[in-house]
Amino acid sequence: MRILLVEDNRKLAGYIKKVLTREGYAVDCVYDGGRGKERAALGDYDLVILDIMLPVKDGFQVCRELRQDNVNVPIILLTAMGELEDKVAGLDSGADDYLVKPFDLKELSARIRALLRRPPEKKQEILTAGQVSLDIASRTVLCGSKMIQLTLKEFAVLEFLVRNKGLVLTRHQIYEHCWDWNASACSNVVDAVIKQLRKKFNDTQQNQIIKTVRGVGYKLPT
Repeated sequence: MRILLVEDNRKLAGYIKKVLTREGYAVDCVYDGGRGKERAALGDYDLVILDIMLPVKDGFQVCRELRQDNVNVPIILLTAMGELEDKVAGLDSGADDYLVKPFDLKELSARIRALLRRPPEKKQEILTAGQVSLDIASRTVLCGSKMIQLTLKEFAVLEFLVRNKGLVLTRHQIYEHCWDWNASACSNVVDAVIKQLRKKFNDTQQNQIIKTVRGVGYKLPT
C-alpha cells in the first residue's frame, strides 16, 4: 500500500513516515499543498494524509480540488484546529476522516487501516488469485491450505500482484508502487523479492504461481 503524506512540518512528517514504513506502507512526503495536489492527482496512492495549514494551498482547498477532479482516494486531514466548525469544514471539503494534533500514531494507524478496508467494492478484505489468498486485515497469506510467512515488503509486492491478477506488471510498475521515492533504486530489487516469494511458495516450473513474462515483468493468474 502506498501513502502520500502532505505535511509542512518536516520533523513530524519524518516521524510519521518512519512509523508507517515499519508497518509495511510505502510513504512519500511532500511539504506544500500545491505539490500535494499534483502528486495526489496522479492516482498512484491508496490513501492521502493531508495537513490543513499548508503553504501554497491549504488542505481544505487541496481536498476540494481533488474531489472536483473525481480523485476518490481516501483522505485523512490533520490539523491543530479542533473546533466543531473546523471538523465540519474538513468533512464538507471531501475528507474521509479528521485527526486533531497532537495525536497518537497508533490512532492514525488504526484510522488508516479502517479507511483502506472500505468501501468493500474497492477494498476487499480477502483477495485471491489462483492458489493464493491474502487476508489484508491480518496480513496472512495462504497458498492452497498452507500458511506462508512473508516480510512486509514481500507482502506488499504480492498484494500488488494479486490486486492486478491477470495483468502483466513491469518491474518499474512494481517498484513505483511498493517502494517510496527515497528507497535505493537497486536494479534487481524487485527480482530479489520475487525470488524470495517463489522460494516460500515452492514455486516451480511444474507448479508455477508467479509467472515471468520474459522481457516485461510478472503476473499472477486469475
